[in-house]
Amino acid sequence: MAIVSSFGSASIDCPDPAVLQEFYLRLTGWKTAWESEDFIAISPDGSPYNGLGFQRVADYRAPEWPGQERPQQIHLDFYAADLDTAQKQALEIGAVLAEVQPQPDRWRVLLDPAGHPFCLCVEPE
Repeated sequence: MAIVSSFGSASIDCPDPAVLQEFYLRLTGWKTAWESEDFIAISPDGSPYNGLGFQRVADYRAPEWPGQERPQQIHLDFYAADLDTAQKQALEIGAVLAEVQPQPDRWRVLLDPAGHPFCLCVEPE
């Protein structure tokens, strides 16, 4: 039996919530659920549930991947029908391709505009 009834959301530290809002809206096609100067939430249906939040952090330091001097803080995986196309489009909206690519035939590691790693993954069969 599960301890919790459902997933609410995940919040990501960053220096500027609006930058990540724009990036992830374009990456996912989701909608803004709530926003203030210091916190913004997005979700698939625009509700404050089952989405991502971006919270402003003073003196933010981007993670280093795959190093652990400054750990990832969060890691998101997104499925894509075509990895090459998804990677190209993610780069066009501000992602950066990570130098280390452990299994590029199965997933691509990219960094969002605040430096958080995320993966574009082959869709499960």
